[in-house]
Amino acid sequence: MATHVITGAGSGIGAAVARRLHERGDDVVLMARDAGRAKQLAAGLPGARTLVGDLANPDRLSWAFSHQPMPERVDTLLHIAGVVDLGRVGELGTKAWHSQLNVNLISPAELTRLFLPQLRLDQGHVLFVNSGAGLSAGPEWGAYAASKHGLKALADSLRQEEHGNSVRVTSVYPGRTASAMQEKVHHQEGKEYDASRWIDPESVATTILMALDLPRDAEVNDLTVRPGR
Repeated sequence: MATHVITGAGSGIGAAVARRLHERGDDVVLMARDAGRAKQLAAGLPGARTLVGDLANPDRLSWAFSHQPMPERVDTLLHIAGVVDLGRVGELGTKAWHSQLNVNLISPAELTRLFLPQLRLDQGHVLFVNSGAGLSAGPEWGAYAASKHGLKALADSLRQEEHGNSVRVTSVYPGRTASAMQEKVHHQEGKEYDASRWIDPESVATTILMALDLPRDAEVNDLTVRPGR
């Protein structure tokens, strides 16, 4: 039975991945920002374990983990959590930059650092759910895209550093996916939201599980998923 540490398991792609792994009998460890959220996540997947750590405050993650029991093995670390705030570079303040960089880039880097010794021991897999914005930036997407371009660089560097330790690293780049985040983006863009136009989170979850389940003689480095409609 594999053990998976998952961020962003409360909704969208993260919730779909966590449920699919839980249903097949794997051990899932769900990251939550506080104790109340941890209780909610655990109730949704009976038997799942939780870890409390606020991704908006990466400087405190190490301290938070030192006060909790940690998983004895980590086969997969799945970075799926993310936040977005659109705005022009000339108008977006530092608060919006810090919040997106902290959650989308710095916390994944810090979580990877903290779990890397265990991942090396278990010859594990680090998977980053990136974004189409991690490959191309449009107007008003500067801060979010910068965080996701940085996430691509983090994954690419980590892959080369840890290849000799048999740690696999994958980046998944979904296009617009039907989720609460996408609904928020449409609101910020002043557009009507129609979930049927976008990728179902279950479809992205299927691609993620494919990458995780690939035999050890191969590795998916980068996987781009786009709306099929």
